[in-house]
Amino acid sequence: MRTRPLGKTGIHVSALGYGAPYLSVHDRPSEQDAIRLVQQAVTHGVTLIDTADTYCLGPSDLHHNERLLMRAIHGQADGPRDLLVATKGGTVRTEQGWEIDGRPERLYQAICGSHAALGGDTPIPLWQHHWPDPRYSIRAMLAPVQRALEQGLVRLVGVANYTLEQLQQAREMLDVVSVQNQYNLWHREAEQDGMLEYCEQEGLVFIPWRPMGGPGLAHRLAEIEPLAQIARDRGISPQRLMIAWHLAKSPCIIPIIGTRQWDHLKDCLAADDVKLEPREMAQLDAIQPGQLAERSRVPAWEGMPPLAE
Repeated sequence: MRTRPLGKTGIHVSALGYGAPYLSVHDRPSEQDAIRLVQQAVTHGVTLIDTADTYCLGPSDLHHNERLLMRAIHGQADGPRDLLVATKGGTVRTEQGWEIDGRPERLYQAICGSHAALGGDTPIPLWQHHWPDPRYSIRAMLAPVQRALEQGLVRLVGVANYTLEQLQQAREMLDVVSVQNQYNLWHREAEQDGMLEYCEQEGLVFIPWRPMGGPGLAHRLAEIEPLAQIARDRGISPQRLMIAWHLAKSPCIIPIIGTRQWDHLKDCLAADDVKLEPREMAQLDAIQPGQLAERSRVPAWEGMPPLAE
């Protein structure tokens, strides 16, 4: 698989990453199947795996996904030495779902918990602030991150779900290397608010979450006729085409594919071999909201999770 630079760090990772949440949330597979899937992804060239401290079933299950990944990685003797695990903190898990918690002391605890879950012997390769809390300033929330950097708990820092203004504030404090925001045909704010252009200009990595629309939308890409027609002409799945669209949009984009099914993951990883023509990109870029499939089920929240009490 091709690689892309992780910002200006000198590190290169696979052009496509694997998002692991579905291995630890509801309907999660057996541990044996989950470990096998991670190892298959690594064998096929994936060197960037995305996780978070709250990818789990509830408050008593925190860090499940991180610990699972460690068992998978350490159990694969021929795995790549340059594998980079990116985790996140800044939300809490309740029985109802996710909530945002930006308390500085809670963020530091999250970093310490992730550091232990990921082995505790080396710094967290990439720690990302999962979601800004409007009750706290960016400076207050990133102060514990700066502390963790100084203590050697974290190697690199990224942010997620930040606005451009918040990102610029964060960069006044820390050397931010990545931005992880939602970006797909349904959510193209990164094109409109200057975030994608800023990442290109400043040498930051942009990691789109839900690159195919997420649950309730990814399996309905074939209903978007312009996209489906290009996929038919090329003889590939609409999902693979969608990932190829992300790769072609910008050299700073590294899509992460979230799935619990190997066949789906393998199909999407093959997007690395798809080279879209300018005509095809123009057709995909021109897709209008009225042409998009509608979500088949109502998500737990829209916009952002609720704030923790």
